[in-house]
Amino acid sequence: MFQLLAAGLAAMLITLFLGPKFIEFLKHNEFRQEVREEGPQAHRESKQGIPTLGGLLILAGSIVPFLILGRWTVGGFVVILTIVGCAAIGFADDMAKIRKKRSLGLRARGKLGLQLGLSVTVGLIAVRYGGIGETINIPMSDYAFDVGIAYYFIIFLVVAGTSNAVNLTDGLDGLAAGAVAVTMLTYTGIAFLTGQIELGIISACVVGACVGFLWFNSFPAEVFMGDTGSMALGGAIAAMAVLTKTEILLLVIGAIFVAETVSVIIQVLSYRLFSKRVFLMTPIHHHFELMDWSETKIIMRFWIVGSIFAATGFTLFYLSTGR
Repeated sequence: MFQLLAAGLAAMLITLFLGPKFIEFLKHNEFRQEVREEGPQAHRESKQGIPTLGGLLILAGSIVPFLILGRWTVGGFVVILTIVGCAAIGFADDMAKIRKKRSLGLRARGKLGLQLGLSVTVGLIAVRYGGIGETINIPMSDYAFDVGIAYYFIIFLVVAGTSNAVNLTDGLDGLAAGAVAVTMLTYTGIAFLTGQIELGIISACVVGACVGFLWFNSFPAEVFMGDTGSMALGGAIAAMAVLTKTEILLLVIGAIFVAETVSVIIQVLSYRLFSKRVFLMTPIHHHFELMDWSETKIIMRFWIVGSIFAATGFTLFYLSTGR
């Protein structure tokens, strides 16, 4: 337990210490946010030009303490590889936006292709050397289905789905960082319960880095994490879900990210099939913005709902262990 607390505290302090100088560096080199034209008008007025690439700060806060306090196990390596791999994809996306000075980065097919390659790689390492098995566990039961080679496709769905879902959630100041902190705190507890201390340490590091980043990213934000950060954090959640065999339970633990993604899917399908919109704008946090909810109210309420679902998921996992 002391290791987990020390890791989280160290990650937070590193992020807080590096933050001011790093933000100045981003401003000086004009690494600035390009707000998408389809978003709310208020965003183009208030968020355009704020420094981005803050995800690199989260990476430093997450990885450095783990290198000092953690031991290199297969599980720890898989989480770090997934975080860094997803961050690299997000970084390429961010740099494309910065160079072109527009909100569109890499093509969707290109991103999915890179995520597929990363998913297969981490899946092979986790199965062959981490001994996790090509199985899917059913929550609140003793059933575990052996899905064989299809498990690698499931890993791809988890990695791509979660990293893109966190990316969609990162639309309001502090929303994604806070939601990820809650989710990864849940996985810190799950790792502790299952005796996977190295997973607990890296998860605690991510929690601490997110909390430290919130000091600069909370409303009104001084810096954005960019795709570099959102995709890295999504990768961290995905890797923890795979290694703790909670791929299905992730739908509950990460319900906020699921809701953001599902809102976009519903909106697109409804418009294409019936030429009607279900929401005022998606992802769903924009819907509430256009209902005149204040940004801070949306963020706090999403955090509260996310915490309730994360606690529910943790309880389900705890009961499943028969403790």
